[in-house]
Amino acid sequence: MANLFRRLIAPVAPAIQRDTVRLRLDDAEIEVLRVRDPRARRLKLSVDERGARLTMPLRASLASGERFLQANRQWLQQQLARFDGDGLMAPPLALRETGVLPLRGALLPVRWQEGRFTRIEVDAEGACIQLPARAGDASLRRVLREFYEAQMRADVGRWLPAYLPGLSRAPARLRLKVMSSQWGSLAPDGSMALDLALALARPSAFEYVLVHELCHLLQANHSPAFWAEVEARFPHWRQERDYLREEGRMLKATLRQMLQVQVPA
Repeated sequence: MANLFRRLIAPVAPAIQRDTVRLRLDDAEIEVLRVRDPRARRLKLSVDERGARLTMPLRASLASGERFLQANRQWLQQQLARFDGDGLMAPPLALRETGVLPLRGALLPVRWQEGRFTRIEVDAEGACIQLPARAGDASLRRVLREFYEAQMRADVGRWLPAYLPGLSRAPARLRLKVMSSQWGSLAPDGSMALDLALALARPSAFEYVLVHELCHLLQANHSPAFWAEVEARFPHWRQERDYLREEGRMLKATLRQMLQVQVPA
């Protein structure tokens, strides 16, 4: 009863507030999503395929947010330009229309075939997507996700045997999911989760993330001892970490665009 009473009288946590503000850049006027987040400790500006986002602590004034936007106009314009024309980002794959399929650091031309079942096959000419005549957009997104999951499990199946002998145990389970910022995680019970966007990255970067998480079976931290374990198994890990830092946002945005999914902000 006492616990129930405390919950009833406890103050309600402030809700996240969202609105938009218009900002004039050199060649266009854009809308910036403005988010007042009780968890925020400082002003933060970010960009993804959905556009620009300004995160503000509750105590920050609207004027301070406006000054912050103006001070970072040049950076914002550069980041938005990346999503318009550079990197792996491609137009959303439209049903039965010419397009490309991002996979393992490349963009594969897509061709369509009618068939009894939905499936995707990769050959010398690119990617062939087979769909029943009545299949709609939901079927396409489902087969894309299944395809990426199958590709990742095949890669893990090739790489994992080489690393298992030096580990104290094998991962208990592997989950593949769309992750907002992380590339992987390892639960205390040994279950491993990997970001589905790794299917779009170059294979060496994907393998590095796998090794990184496997080393957490030996060191559940990021101490010098942990990085020594990574170094012993994957000497070129720094190059792959830098690649993911540079291209990671674009890879994650491309996957969300392909699957038409949203992740928590």
